[in-house]
Amino acid sequence: MQTRAIFASAEGRMLMAGLVLAGLLVVGFGIGWTLFPDSILQYAAMTGLNLLIGPGAGMSFGYASGMSHLQVVPLNMLVETLHVLVFYPLFVLSWRHLLDLPALKSFVARMHEAAASRGGMVRKFGIAGLIVFVFVPFWMTGPVVGSIIGFLIGLRPWMNLAIVLLSTYFAISLWALLLNELSAWAATFDRMAPWALLLAIVLIAAAGHLLHRRRSSHAASGLKRN
Repeated sequence: MQTRAIFASAEGRMLMAGLVLAGLLVVGFGIGWTLFPDSILQYAAMTGLNLLIGPGAGMSFGYASGMSHLQVVPLNMLVETLHVLVFYPLFVLSWRHLLDLPALKSFVARMHEAAASRGGMVRKFGIAGLIVFVFVPFWMTGPVVGSIIGFLIGLRPWMNLAIVLLSTYFAISLWALLLNELSAWAATFDRMAPWALLLAIVLIAAAGHLLHRRRSSHAASGLKRN
């Protein structure tokens, strides 16, 4: 690991900013647990769903729980920002062999595979394609993979970060309006209906992930036979 080269790079500074921001978020959750433990569980659950599945699931949980836009939107923007500030630099630094950690090798391989298999539109349309790609509210098709695609097509680090984050914030704002309306509409039929909407989003994301893994395994086995 080349510490000086890491901190001298734009990606190294992004990673430091992401780690500091993540630490502040953890401290905030800790303070919240002390002051209002019941409410902080909802924020923690929304954060966890965003991390595991994407902002679509996180925001759906928030609206199903009765949260407002001011509670749902900023937290999901923050979590997506952390996603990009941590995972994008980790990929780039590992790709350049500035970080040589065994634990990162499988991560880099997965992210590169996702970027390579889903980045056709971005390569064809450039920045416009990247903006559209980031708009999809699931983890493996959102800002993290989008930022890696931006790196692979040669965008400068800070321009890549700005495009991805601004597109993400815009997408979250639009999805928030749609998901809030869907949650309110579902609640007119039954109070548990908004939770069914959340379950549907989780299942769709899981099905898409499993389908992608199956296609990847079939492609890999086909290459081995050849």
